[in-house]
Amino acid sequence: MELKQQVTVTLAEVAEAAGVGESTVSRVLRNHGSFSGKTRERVMAAVERLGYVPNRIAGTLASTGSRLVAFVIPSLSNIVFPDVLRGASAVLEENRYQAVFSVTDYDPGKEEALAAAMLAWRPAAVMLAGYEHTDGTVKMLRASGCRVVELLDLDGDALDIAVGFSNRAAGRESAAFLLKRGYRRIGYVGHDLSRDTRAGKRFSSFCETLQAHGAPLVAREILAGASSVENGRLGLERLLAQTPDLDAVYFSNDDMALGGYFHCLAEGISIPSKLAIFGYNGLDIGRAMPQPLSTIRTPRVATGQIAAQLVVANAPPQAVDLGFELIDGATA
Repeated sequence: MELKQQVTVTLAEVAEAAGVGESTVSRVLRNHGSFSGKTRERVMAAVERLGYVPNRIAGTLASTGSRLVAFVIPSLSNIVFPDVLRGASAVLEENRYQAVFSVTDYDPGKEEALAAAMLAWRPAAVMLAGYEHTDGTVKMLRASGCRVVELLDLDGDALDIAVGFSNRAAGRESAAFLLKRGYRRIGYVGHDLSRDTRAGKRFSSFCETLQAHGAPLVAREILAGASSVENGRLGLERLLAQTPDLDAVYFSNDDMALGGYFHCLAEGISIPSKLAIFGYNGLDIGRAMPQPLSTIRTPRVATGQIAAQLVVANAPPQAVDLGFELIDGATA
């Protein structure tokens, strides 16, 4: 069977089919400017009949201001970054901006490559997680001329705009919470701290706080790869096999803590009388557990919303501290 070469439909062909000018087609497709309802119907009928797909990149480059906002995020494996995207997308869509995103898998080199690819689109803004980037990424962002928003961290110096909270403060308050309740033999289960630098900051300040109160961290189990419920369960199993007399365990996030909770259920370990569990992020699933998870709740959706509002408003450089909430729960 002979394959026919696909032919790209042009804006001019749509205009001819609709009996209007190209500028009118452009206004209709962007839903911006003046045109009648009948004109819109003719244009959209021609678009559907011809199968026309607008060239958004060309439109962006030809306009005086880009409507693209690029997100370079570490992961989609849990709800944290989708929550941020959800908050930002609602604001951006309302203001006729288009969000595009890519995932780095917590790899700084991959973040640099993806940032370069996104910047080639000439976006209005680039949003990234945290302050830790390669020198190459920082150089590109500073030279790009677009707004830069760093999310979910305030422990460092922002390139332009930062929206989030202090991870070091979250680590300190987590430790203080456990110490106040009398726990002294405390362990830790976490994922790759060399890549997830925000988790690393929390862990560092958590350990410093324990040490300052005469109850240094007793044991730790760091698993390679991303955080997950499965790794949390495996991590706690390994930790307790090495140090069975712990009275509390701090997890790098709620996914890991949920896995630890499942391990305790499977092994008949009473929570919190035999072992306390503390997480981080304040995910909905933690509140729905038979014993609601003791954790730190972070303002993820609000982080995305406010970051997008600042971009839309072309706000001056600033750092916005949204804080966090300590949730007592019932596992500690």
